[in-house]
Amino acid sequence: MPLTLNQILFLIITLAVVVVAVFLVRLFIQLRRTAVEGEKTLAEVRVLAKNLSELDFVIKEKVEVLGTTLESLKTAAGSVSRVALPLRSMFAASPAMYLPLLLPLVRSVWRLLKTRKEKRHGK
Repeated sequence: MPLTLNQILFLIITLAVVVVAVFLVRLFIQLRRTAVEGEKTLAEVRVLAKNLSELDFVIKEKVEVLGTTLESLKTAAGSVSRVALPLRSMFAASPAMYLPLLLPLVRSVWRLLKTRKEKRHGK
């Protein structure tokens, strides 16, 4: 018994509807899985953002404390340098003043060490 044109078209349309229905069901299942994973990821991102904001707050506090400490150290170093400069100039002479005394002494020690080295090595 041969099929009529209407029956063939009905079979083709039925087959196409079944294929589209299966495709849509699989697509909706995948979309649901993706939505669930997206919600999990969003929850993790919220937790990480909260931790990051807490860490940012702690770092800002530490930076403020460090800034005040550096300012106090800067003022203390300035005070020490203002006090130390006149004291150094009063009690210690310029190193250039000692240079004429040190150069001959260094030369003689150098020669002495050189002769000892030559005697040890047999030259």
